[in-house]
Amino acid sequence: MRLLRKISVLISAALLFCACGSKTPNAAIEGHDLPEITQRGKLIATTDYNSISYFIYRGTLMGYQYELLRDFANSLNLDLEVKVSNNLENDFEELANHETDIIAINLTVTADRQKQMNFTMPIMQTRQVLVQLSERQRQRNNRNYKGEMHIKSTLDMAGKTIHVVKNSAFAERLHNIESEIGDTINIVEVENIDSEQLIEQVAKGEIDYCVTDEDVAMINQTYYPVLDIATAVSFPQNMAWAVSKDNPQLLEAANNWIAGMRNSAFHMVLYKKYFKDPKTLTRAQSPYQSFRGGSISKYDDIIKKYSKQIDWDWRLLASLIYQESRFNENARSWCGAFGLMQLMPETAQHFGIDTTASAEANIKAGVKFIKWLNKQLKDSVANEEERVKFILASYNIGLGHVLDARRVARANGGNPDVWDGDGNVDFFLRHKSDKLYYNPELVRTGYCRGDETHNFVRDIIERYNIYKTLIK
Repeated sequence: MRLLRKISVLISAALLFCACGSKTPNAAIEGHDLPEITQRGKLIATTDYNSISYFIYRGTLMGYQYELLRDFANSLNLDLEVKVSNNLENDFEELANHETDIIAINLTVTADRQKQMNFTMPIMQTRQVLVQLSERQRQRNNRNYKGEMHIKSTLDMAGKTIHVVKNSAFAERLHNIESEIGDTINIVEVENIDSEQLIEQVAKGEIDYCVTDEDVAMINQTYYPVLDIATAVSFPQNMAWAVSKDNPQLLEAANNWIAGMRNSAFHMVLYKKYFKDPKTLTRAQSPYQSFRGGSISKYDDIIKKYSKQIDWDWRLLASLIYQESRFNENARSWCGAFGLMQLMPETAQHFGIDTTASAEANIKAGVKFIKWLNKQLKDSVANEEERVKFILASYNIGLGHVLDARRVARANGGNPDVWDGDGNVDFFLRHKSDKLYYNPELVRTGYCRGDETHNFVRDIIERYNIYKTLIK
């Protein structure tokens, strides 16, 4: 599945959910610029986790920044590793230490920031706006409201308490406004939180004001109609990505890609998808949107129920079901597999169901099949994490092919109990029919397309790791 072939996510749950624990820094990446990144084989990028940039919707990875990053990485023929953080200070530090290659957030280009990092060509332009409750909503909340809290221009900001993300360009802009109006604004810089969370606090009446980019404010106003975002606090500003000062080749590659991307059909469709399409509101309000709803599918309760029977994290079973059917209980494959778990008719019959079975019965039968596979492998593959990969492979291609690959691995000096890595089982499953390794005494179930199973296992595990960090 292409969506996950080029992504693995590392995320600090403490950062993501605004906890206050300390963070253990990652080891610095060897090599800095594009040649070393190319040798490494993957681009490591930071973006923010919210309902626009990066999120999960109905099990699928989505987001404006995510899709841009994926396209950029593809243009360089690189895999993509995404780290998410709601802490700009941490983002800038990791970029300077070469723990990440690029910050893919709509960063406002400022003189101070340009001293620390290099900015790409602008991805887009936007302006900063004040977010507050509408006067009508304030009157509904307080019948004695006289209008003194409503801000119509920067002059009205004097003495007001305005919340912004710490180290953001919004704080810098408010300090400039203080000088312009000759008065004090109580600027509250909040750590480990993003603009959307501040906007939500304004909508709920927990804080009075915040400042954010207009495009983000416009999206949020669609599902918080009580908000007023009409007061601009800046002129239009360039928004760009950032790379380290000593990554000139990566900067050049990014600029070349942006120059071709900005006016392309790809970007026009992408921009409409996340900023103009009415479906944006549907996604944002859905319980199956990870940033707000936190559910993966409407079958979560059933998945949680039956995952206990095999001692699996329910999110792992959900990742398998997404891979098989995209949570479509009416899915049918060309070879006859059906339902959420895409069981073949013979397997389904063995475990007591047919095509008329309910979604729950289909999951129950699939779990029975997994339980059976686990029983066949438990004695020989002792490590539980490794055994999960063998079970997933067997679920996809059949136990016989996996046992063949284990025998071939053992005969060629590999480890029959380890899935990943050259010389181990995954390698020999993909090369099972090569003349170099083929041995009729060892290969008892014939030819198979092992690359599909390799992708199947990898995608499920990678998606599971993402689910673990974004879905609780």
